[in-house]
Amino acid sequence: MANSCLQLGGFLLSFLGWLGIVIATSTTDWVNICKYGLNTCKKMDELEARGPWAHCVISTGLYHCVSLTQILDLPAYIQTTRALMITGSILGFPAVVMLLMSMPCINLGSEPQSSKNKRAILGGVLILIVAICGLVSTIWFPIGAHREYGLMSFGFSLYSGWVGTIFSLLGGSIVTCSSDSSSSRSYQENNHFYYSKQGGSNPPAAPSTNHAKSAHV
Repeated sequence: MANSCLQLGGFLLSFLGWLGIVIATSTTDWVNICKYGLNTCKKMDELEARGPWAHCVISTGLYHCVSLTQILDLPAYIQTTRALMITGSILGFPAVVMLLMSMPCINLGSEPQSSKNKRAILGGVLILIVAICGLVSTIWFPIGAHREYGLMSFGFSLYSGWVGTIFSLLGGSIVTCSSDSSSSRSYQENNHFYYSKQGGSNPPAAPSTNHAKSAHV
């Protein structure tokens, strides 16, 4: 029962983490660039929101974005962030499906528990890869933006990526560890059953010859 609860909790954390990575990937409010104070930049229409896909100008009544279409001219941290976040978003979908199909409440015909445990471990490893992609991206991008533009503040997309990374790390670790312990326990139970059958099939011992001789006398 406890192991089933751990697997269910790990699945929910993994799903929420992957959802946070997808939200961070699809939005542009990663960092807010400003040369002065935030309020001063808003009044002067100089506050900019920058992400992997676009640069946006933010003011009281204006939100204008310019897409970053010149891929070869982009800095390395933007290109790396794009590649890692897309990879994490794509890998997260089959990982979540694998974890869902390996839940204790879902049965695929007469599938053995060992197959479900292997699928859960594979899904947990993929979720951990998603978390690593999000971790590298959400750390490297603000560092690169700070070196290039200077004073800044963090945006909604970056917080979403951090939350998604933490949830993915926790969910992937919980699912992988709980499935690994469950598979090792089922392996020990199968071996115990095998040895008990082998011990029960031994032929009965032959009667003692001494006992037969004494009875004959």
